[in-house]
Amino acid sequence: MADLLSTSVSGLLAFQQALDVTSNNISNSATPGYSVETANLVEQPGQFTGSGFSGGGVAVQSTTRAYNAQLTQQVRTSQSSYSSFNTLATQAQQIDNMLSDSTTGLSASLQNFVNALQTVSTSPTSTAARQALLNQGQSLTQQLQNYNSQIGQYSSQLESQITSDVSQINTLSTNIANLNQQIAAASASGQTPNQLLDQRGTLIDQLSKYISVQTVAQSNGMTDVYIGNGQALVSGGNAQQLTTIPGTYNPTQLGIGIQNSTSVTNLTTEMSGGELGGLLSARSQVLNPTQNAIGRISVAVATLINQQQTSGMTLNGTTGQPMFTVGGVQVLPASGNTGSATITASLTSLSQLTTDNYQLQYAGGSWQLKDTTTGQSIAMTGNGTAASPFTAAGMSFVISGTPAANDSYQISPTAGATAGLTMQLTAPSQIAAASLVQASAGAANTGTGVVGSAAVTSPANYVAGTYTVTFSSPTQYTVTNGTSTVASGTYTSGTPISFNGQQVTLTGTPAANDTFTVSPNSTANTGDNSNVLAMISGLSSKVLSGGTASVNDVATNLISQVGVLTQQAQNNASAQQAVNQEATTSRSNATGVNLDQQAADMLRYQQAYQAMAQVISMSNQMFTSLIQAVG
Repeated sequence: MADLLSTSVSGLLAFQQALDVTSNNISNSATPGYSVETANLVEQPGQFTGSGFSGGGVAVQSTTRAYNAQLTQQVRTSQSSYSSFNTLATQAQQIDNMLSDSTTGLSASLQNFVNALQTVSTSPTSTAARQALLNQGQSLTQQLQNYNSQIGQYSSQLESQITSDVSQINTLSTNIANLNQQIAAASASGQTPNQLLDQRGTLIDQLSKYISVQTVAQSNGMTDVYIGNGQALVSGGNAQQLTTIPGTYNPTQLGIGIQNSTSVTNLTTEMSGGELGGLLSARSQVLNPTQNAIGRISVAVATLINQQQTSGMTLNGTTGQPMFTVGGVQVLPASGNTGSATITASLTSLSQLTTDNYQLQYAGGSWQLKDTTTGQSIAMTGNGTAASPFTAAGMSFVISGTPAANDSYQISPTAGATAGLTMQLTAPSQIAAASLVQASAGAANTGTGVVGSAAVTSPANYVAGTYTVTFSSPTQYTVTNGTSTVASGTYTSGTPISFNGQQVTLTGTPAANDTFTVSPNSTANTGDNSNVLAMISGLSSKVLSGGTASVNDVATNLISQVGVLTQQAQNNASAQQAVNQEATTSRSNATGVNLDQQAADMLRYQQAYQAMAQVISMSNQMFTSLIQAVG
């Protein structure tokens, strides 16, 4: 009777515990991160009798949770990728909307300014047309500055989010380390603390939303967490703390470091995946390049218009003054510099001007220039002095003071240009629509040569006077100023003839002894629109990107690049979201609670429990009968 009773009681207790586990599974069927548990039944050791071993009943050996390491890593990897692409897409979408707006977008703003120039070319003496041009110039300036300001706001918000994400990562890593300690202590009993394991898994899942993670399980139940290129974030019961660090050149652009016992290691370039990786990508791929690109457009518009404005004549008959001012080259010293050198940089060539940033470093006893966007070294000419500046990438550098070894400076040709963009003209009469010079054909000419245009091309080298272009043959000419010869050469129809900071363009075929006169424009000739036409031509000429792109070309290319990047990020985010959902579903199917299965288990354990109760009742009756018979 004792054996019958003991085995029955063991079964009753085992199935009661199994029912408890099933009940807990059903209760947590909707709990995020919960892994279904299983009561593992094992046969008790038998007892030897003369007729053999008699069974000793049943016991619950352990309660384990369902876990699939491969599916879990797939969930975390896809979650990290989705968060990264989604963050990048969100940031890029803001810039895309800003630049591509049909009313206030970049192309529309530039076209409105060109339209105002064309209106002045049609009615060069119209005060209303000139005032409209000033208004559109001011509007273009304000719109470009608004873009720059918006990017600044987005950048500030991005840096704040980086700080917040670092704080969240530190909180999660600390909690994971604490759970590691609790799990190791609980696992010393030989049983797995399933609830703690689920909590730790949920925290690591949350961590993967902020940064890519890799995990390594330890024999004592702890899990180490690695980020970047294998940097330990959580090692056993210890959590390393991430921190934000000021940028080397721009302290407002934060980097990511990890706090060691005595120092901070910069991990910015190693950070990838998750929301934090997406923010860093948005800064390097969208915000900074767009600010530089808009800066190049500001420089190009201001330079081209100012060059022509100062080469023309105003409504009052005076030489035109610059229409715009624009910010200069930005030079930022590294925070660790120890020397006294200062760098004065200026732009020298629109054609060579890029949207990249550069690093100028003093190393090995000489100055070296590197494009930080491409990583390529850039050759420089000159000596870095005022008399012989360094020149490269459309810029010149004059260096004063004494540098220390490895001192460096970030050179940003266009990053600060738009912030310094302002409209200088205030009166309609200040617009230089007319050319400073005019040209006419000699009355006795017999050839077919005609004047196309005449203009001042270099105000600094312009020498006013009356010049005569005389053809000794249909292809040879001489330019004289009175009795002095100032230029001569071979004539090609449509090719400008240049001299003393000015040029005249002829077409057709002049005859021998034909002459053309170039002289200062008359103040009475205010109906001349040649200079404003030259402004329009300058904006449409291919003077950027090595002479392959106009202002409108680079503006269109910028809008296209941001749009494509936005679309790609959105597509990648959608793809990774689908992968994550599939991986999450697969893991849930493998480790989550199946209510149908739990209902079947509950019925099975209930029936077994009731059967054990019946066996106990029967053993009690048998024992009672035995006592009565013996008594």
